[in-house]
Amino acid sequence: MSRRCEVSGAQPSFGNAVSHSHRRTRRRWNPNLQRHRYWLASERRWVTLHLTAKAMRTVDREGIERVVAGVRARGVRV
Repeated sequence: MSRRCEVSGAQPSFGNAVSHSHRRTRRRWNPNLQRHRYWLASERRWVTLHLTAKAMRTVDREGIERVVAGVRARGVRV
């Protein structure tokens, strides 16, 4: 599974870890991905989404039906 949010599209960002001696090595910042099940009332089934904590708040605000419609519009199978 790639570390990518199915709702917001967040993915790892890359940069440098800088030590006390100012030596730089490459590192990555992973998104805060969570796996969460939502009840999709229109289809009478559970859907499992891999999403960030910020996207969970988006689902709470907009509703699961609207979010799943947007995810499917982008071509992601849910």
